[in-house]
Amino acid sequence: MIPIFESILPIFLIVLLGIVLRRTPFIDQSVWPGLETLGYYLFFPALLFLTLAKADFSGLELGTVALVSFTAVAVMTVLLIVLHPLARAVGMSDSSYTSLFQTSSRWNAFIALAIAEKISGSSGLALVALVMALIIIPLNFINVIMLVWYGTGARSMATLLKRIAGNPLILGCVAGITVNALPFGIYPPVEQAVDLIARSSLGLGLLLVGAGLKLNDALRPGPAVLTPVALKLIVFPVIMLSLAIGFGLRGETVLILALCAAVPTAMNGYLLARQMGGDAPLYAAITTVQTVASFLTIPAVMWAAALVTGAQSAGG
Repeated sequence: MIPIFESILPIFLIVLLGIVLRRTPFIDQSVWPGLETLGYYLFFPALLFLTLAKADFSGLELGTVALVSFTAVAVMTVLLIVLHPLARAVGMSDSSYTSLFQTSSRWNAFIALAIAEKISGSSGLALVALVMALIIIPLNFINVIMLVWYGTGARSMATLLKRIAGNPLILGCVAGITVNALPFGIYPPVEQAVDLIARSSLGLGLLLVGAGLKLNDALRPGPAVLTPVALKLIVFPVIMLSLAIGFGLRGETVLILALCAAVPTAMNGYLLARQMGGDAPLYAAITTVQTVASFLTIPAVMWAAALVTGAQSAGG
């Protein structure tokens, strides 16, 4: 448990630095939106593209990984839909329910990629990028549909579908997989240029995670905040880990899949909630509590996954 905790500690120290820097008076606060835009449209897509373009998937059970990933998302979606009548019965508004739904199903790939690289190197990075490529489109569709159905803002499905199709993260994944399948590689000077950009993405992404947290919104978390914290950090990893084992996956693959499910929710859902009539303040509060709590829950999930994979190896 301690080695896992120590391997994750540097990631959370960078998130903490982002919290401090966002509240430091000598940094112009107008810099953060620009960094978020640059990271979203350039740095992070470059990392996903290069990782997937250069990844060696020959040792992976791609079909099984895809099946486990899709099934985990489907099971979590059904569970959250079933919870809607209960949420309404206890007085939760539909707009607040959309934030519960988003924060229980979305996952922060910045944190997952950073931890995977720390514990497994390039192979872990490639597997997280692959899982992201597999589920980023269905997750976006599902959450947009829920916001269209239950949100209170004005929206156009055609505009939203166009926005999803033009999502730079989706485009980066598709481009990377396409290049990976080609019989020739990337022109070396171009690859080196993309690599220089991609190297900046994880550190910047973690700083932006910390800078985006709303600490004041989470000082007294109630059931509306704590429920999605439990669903995302405990229930989702249990579902993913159970499916991975049930479908016969082994070793590092199980560990990384568990990690993908165990990280807190993605910050970009806050903007979607704000634009489409969701409960944006609740989203911010949930994200903050999830990120803080995951400092303890991620090592616990990784430890449990490591025990399972160790038992599998011992059992032959």
